[in-house]
Amino acid sequence: MTASDTQSPTDATDGRPQADHADRAKTLVQRIADLRAWLFLLALILGFEVWARVSFGGTFILNPFNLQSIAVFAVAPLLLATGQTFVIISGGIDLSLGFIMGLAAVVAAHAINALTPGFGMPTAVLLGFLIAVLVAAIPGTINGLLVSRLRVPPFIGTLGMFGVARGVAFLLAGGTTVPVSNSFFAMIGNGRFMSVPYIVIITAIFVLIMHYLLSQTRFGQHNYAIGANVQAARRAGIDIKSHLLRLYILSACCAGLGGVLYSARFNAGAAQAGEPLLLDSVAAVVIGGASLFGGSGTIIGTVAGAFVIAVIQYGLVFVNVEPFWQFISVGVVIIISVLIDQAQRRFSGGRQDE
Repeated sequence: MTASDTQSPTDATDGRPQADHADRAKTLVQRIADLRAWLFLLALILGFEVWARVSFGGTFILNPFNLQSIAVFAVAPLLLATGQTFVIISGGIDLSLGFIMGLAAVVAAHAINALTPGFGMPTAVLLGFLIAVLVAAIPGTINGLLVSRLRVPPFIGTLGMFGVARGVAFLLAGGTTVPVSNSFFAMIGNGRFMSVPYIVIITAIFVLIMHYLLSQTRFGQHNYAIGANVQAARRAGIDIKSHLLRLYILSACCAGLGGVLYSARFNAGAAQAGEPLLLDSVAAVVIGGASLFGGSGTIIGTVAGAFVIAVIQYGLVFVNVEPFWQFISVGVVIIISVLIDQAQRRFSGGRQDE
């Protein structure tokens, strides 16, 4: 009897069963990593629901008021995170978004106040919205030029714009909030359609458009390609400089929309409107599955990440826990998300998927 006669089925197939087992393990880790934001969200909702029922016999998620409040809480960080998603997928980061949002909030308030007497309330709101977004696009354009033309690292360039936008916003606001005298604007910020706040509807429509832009257009494909391997993207004929310029303008316009809706919600513009939301925007993207190394991430994941943060913030208030625990909770979720991302990269051999 020869050695070949005694060879086991496993040996004859070059260890294929073991390889299949390893492939299944990689696939499982990949799926868990892709769904981590939704798993976090589900765990948080269940946790707060149990807490509410045990502590005071109430309900957390089945209360319509709570659902509306959570959705409203998620609006501003989600809008900032939507623009941040595009930037992080490209391998960059935008640290100026918080005060671009504040700048837009102040500009919207001033513009609507100035235009209302001459144009009427609805027209003044529309013009004020356009002016605020256009003004927000100015620092975004400068960011894009710094990163794409002058090759300034995104961290440094957008950090510098953080300070510039902050100073301009406070100068325009005179160091205080700017109240808006326009009831139509206040109605948009606090009104509802079939119990759904208008600002939530506007945000949902905008996010769906951004999801389509990222997942179904050439612009989105180029964004993934640049983040995965900028040299390969350049050899493939992608105009890196023009893309990055448009990318940072888009990111700033997302923050501009956030600033306008903030002013509508509170019926006033404030320079510091987006200051506490900058890190939330990055956290939502990371929790949602995007890699800080670039090349991966989705808008749908970012939506889940933004709602994770909103549920933490509102849920802790709902159960009467000191708000300072919000920072600890969000920080823990971020660390877990990064660890999962690292595990995903190791299992995939460093490969980054869209």
